[in-house]
Amino acid sequence: MADVAVGRDGVVPRLGARRVDDRRVLSGIAHILRFGCRWQDSPAAYGPPTTIYNHFHLHRWAGRGLWQKLFDALVEANPADMWMIDSTTVKAHRSAAGGKGGANASDRPLAGGRTMKIHVLVDDRGRPLNLRVSPRQMGDIKAAVPLLDCMSAAYFLIADTAYDSDCLRQYMPRRKNVPVIPHNPTRKRKHPFDERLAADFKAAILIAAIVIWWAI
Repeated sequence: MADVAVGRDGVVPRLGARRVDDRRVLSGIAHILRFGCRWQDSPAAYGPPTTIYNHFHLHRWAGRGLWQKLFDALVEANPADMWMIDSTTVKAHRSAAGGKGGANASDRPLAGGRTMKIHVLVDDRGRPLNLRVSPRQMGDIKAAVPLLDCMSAAYFLIADTAYDSDCLRQYMPRRKNVPVIPHNPTRKRKHPFDERLAADFKAAILIAAIVIWWAI
């Protein structure tokens, strides 16, 4: 049997792979997410694809809640007095459908096949504050309260007509929030809302659209 090196305290040092450069691994993860390529196609400059995948997925950082902790720290350090909420439907990668999943809810594939919905709450600068991923059939209203409930209250909440419900309008004043939500055309009972803020919200969307035209 080969000799084994023992430390000064008589303890055999733990063997294993040498620690990787976290910055390089994070850059590799960002590259994969940005360009949508396979993990195995990650450029060699970011290190072994298996290492990048393991750190991103449940084996390393995601499993320890690192991404959520980083996100929560950013949100906590940047309070806002105005929120905006909306959702978008996206098509998942073909590998997202049909999986068996694990024991935890986060391990299981979403119902609804390869299409899912992302519900996002942002501040007045468009920075995400909270988000939720759901099956595509979930209505915006059903996701709104969970998104808002775990946040420190802002003064204004701006949303489109998909969020025009009595339930949400009754919930907001209890949090000392002012809903800035246009009426759904089918609504019989009208509620007042700040037209100026609604116009500002539309202006912000138009600016974003202009930037997209300029960038592309």
